[in-house]
Amino acid sequence: MIICKSAAEIEKLRRSGRMVRELLEEIKGLVRPGVTTLDLENFVAKRVKELGAKPAFKGYRGYPCCLCASINSEVIHAIPSPRRALREGDIVSLDTGVILDGYYGDSAVTLPVGAISDSAQRLLKVTEEALELAIQKARLGNRLGDVCFTVQQHAEKNGYSVVREFVGHGIGKAMHEEPQVPNYGQAGHGPVLKPGMVFAIEPMVNAGGPDVRVLGDNWTAVTVDGGLSAHFEHMVAVTQNGPDVLTRI
Repeated sequence: MIICKSAAEIEKLRRSGRMVRELLEEIKGLVRPGVTTLDLENFVAKRVKELGAKPAFKGYRGYPCCLCASINSEVIHAIPSPRRALREGDIVSLDTGVILDGYYGDSAVTLPVGAISDSAQRLLKVTEEALELAIQKARLGNRLGDVCFTVQQHAEKNGYSVVREFVGHGIGKAMHEEPQVPNYGQAGHGPVLKPGMVFAIEPMVNAGGPDVRVLGDNWTAVTVDGGLSAHFEHMVAVTQNGPDVLTRI
């Protein structure tokens, strides 16, 4: 069952969502060659505590950290480590979440480390474009498949593929609520979008093929062919006035 939120609940989700986005904006200033992913994790853990929230990821199904920091061919869920130092030309996908007053916030960005290749820059651009186009489909009367298809269409027409094993999701008092929000689908299919539905829409786009595998830590997902992967995520509420992005600042 898809839970439709009240206006008051959407405002609570906006508070948690903006907090996550502000954290990600702060992290941008730290992303540079030589910084380890554990350095970024330690920053997030400290800031979440200072802000009076709780980390949403740490302890979730046994995940050990507050942040997922996935480099280059790592798609999602890479565990921060003191042994993973960022290098010039890398791209790093940063995904984190908080719990504030009982409501979850969740957002992700992929950032360049120093100067990156034109091909890597294009992957980031197209993935973020796919997210923005999908957000515009989160309107009353559209169907969930319209959102999902839009991500797939934009990625594939630009020569990329979308990850199928991991998907976006509803969000509210739980981090993962119904429905699942894949990055592929059929336009005109799926549940009709209604006021108060809130989704975490999160394109995961690969430069090569769509196939991924999970490493021996049981968390880190990587592209099978070693190609780069990018990940962007916003929380979006369906309203009478159109899509309301709760993770904008």
